[in-house]
Amino acid sequence: MTSVTATTRPKPPPKWPYTAVGLALIGIVLVAGWSLDDAKWERLPQLPGEILQYAGQMLDGVLTWPGAHPEGQADPELTYGDWWLQALKLMGESVALAWVGTCVGALFSFPLAFLAAANTAPWFLRVPVQTFFNAIRAVPEILLAVIVMLPLFGLNPMAGAMAIGIHSIGSLGKLTLENIEAVDPRPVEAVTAAGATWWQRIRTAVIPQMMPETVAFWLYRFEVNIRASAILGVVSAGGIGALLNRVLRGREWEWGGIMLAVIIIVTILVDQLSATLRHRILHGAEATAVAA
Repeated sequence: MTSVTATTRPKPPPKWPYTAVGLALIGIVLVAGWSLDDAKWERLPQLPGEILQYAGQMLDGVLTWPGAHPEGQADPELTYGDWWLQALKLMGESVALAWVGTCVGALFSFPLAFLAAANTAPWFLRVPVQTFFNAIRAVPEILLAVIVMLPLFGLNPMAGAMAIGIHSIGSLGKLTLENIEAVDPRPVEAVTAAGATWWQRIRTAVIPQMMPETVAFWLYRFEVNIRASAILGVVSAGGIGALLNRVLRGREWEWGGIMLAVIIIVTILVDQLSATLRHRILHGAEATAVAA
């Protein structure tokens, strides 16, 4: 009768040397970057005080009674309430830009994604469509606005909406084609065996599976586009960004505080509404009620 000797598993090599070497390399890169940069590090101790000073001036604008008149304004009838109304109007324009851009992106990316997915299109269609998605996704919205849309539409909100829409085609197209490729192939095989055509397979076996996730991505992209629309205003492509840029450059901190407050409040409200809709679409009404 042979005896079986218990063998112990060898200890794995320690990982701390690799971690230490990695941290040392990161530290060397950071120190090298700081040494090559001409940053004024001697002002670093003053930074907290300056931040508190500017934040206090912005907070004064937010907390001041809306009927009060700001000092140093050319129009003596202008009140803080007028600032709030103007900021809300321009933020509404930014939200409208994001909505139009998201609708444009969804409208064009949805059919193109079926020509780019591996399970719905041949390779000679997939390659050019995927390349198109990658190309327009790589170009920032602000470059699309300055180079393409502003010369076409001029200094109006349509330029910003179209720049957001073109960029959204690339992003939403990529996400949608990944949704299409992730569908369960068994329903597709079943309708194919029953003699369904290509369009019938798409309509009855693919779209019902991928549509909830795709709509959720559309809503998420709408949230992202709201932030992008605020930036596009800097190049006069509509929205609140142009006025915010002018106010901050002129160091009108009270007015800047009001505008930042409006941006934050509207963005939070839209995010919460979008998150609720996404949860309802993905998990149903009962799960949404339980989560609430």
